[in-house]
Amino acid sequence: MTDTTALSTTTTTDVVERLLAALGPDIVTLAQEADGRRFADWSGIPSGDVLALIRPRSTEELSQAMAICHAAGQPVTVQGGLTGLAGGASALDGEIAVSLERMKAIEEVDAVSATMTVQAGCVLQSVQEAALAAGYFFPLDLGARGSCTIGGVLATNAGGNRVIKYGMTRDLVLGVEAVLADGRVISGLHKMLKNNSGYDLKNLLIGSEGTLGIITRVVLRLRPRPLGVSTAWCGLDDFKAVTTLLRRAQSELAGGVSAFEVMWPSYYDYVLGNFPELRRPLAGSHGFYVLLETDGADPEAQGEQFEAFLARMFEEEVLEDAAVAMSERAALDFWAVRDAPGEFPRLIPNMIAFDISFAVSDLAEAASRITQGLEARHPGSLALVYGHLGDGNIHLIADVPGATAETVEAVEAFVYGVVSDLGGSVSAEHGIGLKKRKVLSRTRTPDELATMSAIKQALDPRGILGRGRILG
Repeated sequence: MTDTTALSTTTTTDVVERLLAALGPDIVTLAQEADGRRFADWSGIPSGDVLALIRPRSTEELSQAMAICHAAGQPVTVQGGLTGLAGGASALDGEIAVSLERMKAIEEVDAVSATMTVQAGCVLQSVQEAALAAGYFFPLDLGARGSCTIGGVLATNAGGNRVIKYGMTRDLVLGVEAVLADGRVISGLHKMLKNNSGYDLKNLLIGSEGTLGIITRVVLRLRPRPLGVSTAWCGLDDFKAVTTLLRRAQSELAGGVSAFEVMWPSYYDYVLGNFPELRRPLAGSHGFYVLLETDGADPEAQGEQFEAFLARMFEEEVLEDAAVAMSERAALDFWAVRDAPGEFPRLIPNMIAFDISFAVSDLAEAASRITQGLEARHPGSLALVYGHLGDGNIHLIADVPGATAETVEAVEAFVYGVVSDLGGSVSAEHGIGLKKRKVLSRTRTPDELATMSAIKQALDPRGILGRGRILG
């Protein structure tokens, strides 16, 4: 929380003038001179009257800028690729935006240690391509891969499509460098997998959404490049069959499960009905659809094993139908059906989106209670359900015709009520930001929230970083 009485009386004009004097107009740009630049993310929360934009070229320049802002009590919002969905990067009235878009270098690929050191402004897709060029694999993958930055990915502890095998962002980072609110720099660019030397500042910063410090450089953990990837689109009758397929695939596929994307019929029918350019993976209708993927080092043996596994699932009546991708193009066609939500804002401009998680055993009940409850409360509403079932994460898109602000509030209260009742999380991978701060208490206890506030106060006593985000 912020003690506003302790803030400096320095005017906002003075702060900008000090920044310009110290760093120059190449680094500090007045907001009105930023050529129509967007200062809001994808959350729908609009930006406000932003004072200035800071685009440092080095950690030292950012450190100098933050020291000036800290001394003046000037609020700062950190912005990456602006692909977030929780409002954490939408700059508000009186704030200064900080972007690390100029700090985008891939500094080193260490083939022996299997690491890559990058600056935080580097785009995720660039990291993926550099890893492949070096004979490695960076498994984190998101629909926004071409625009989201590594700094933003770490700030939200992004998940994506391969969490089930490779873990969240935290599992793919070995070290970070960051600038704290007062300009101090903490440098922990270690390459060790084992580093049990006191408090884990790295993992404290990852997922903090830019409210505890600004991550500037990162050591990423690379994985061996898969030589073969097998992909299938599966049709199943019920949720029990879905969980059976998941557990059997995890225990019987030599390469494990690298993706297990589940789609309810509402999602599948909506996507295929509204995107005529997409190829229908299966001819018939089913109770659930699963995009199953495994990867490994022996393409031929893996492909044979994958098809043999699917055959067993047919024989045991776990699967009703399945289509195996026989080419990379066919696999991309399958993934295009799953990646369709990127276009939902165009088709459903007033959608109410949820990113929630539960124990896998509770997912079917959660989805049923939510969809049936929405229909009962708002007849004729649309509810699309899909997600990364292996890690308990489902996404829900709700559309209520003629919805007012009160309607949206009622829908959110109902959905988050189900989340709370089942002991789930109000945010699986998109963060809290401005959008979910009022419902964070449905996931965290009062003592947990108090501990978070104490950490925030210790690292940012003047409350200038991401003011109002997460804790409000």
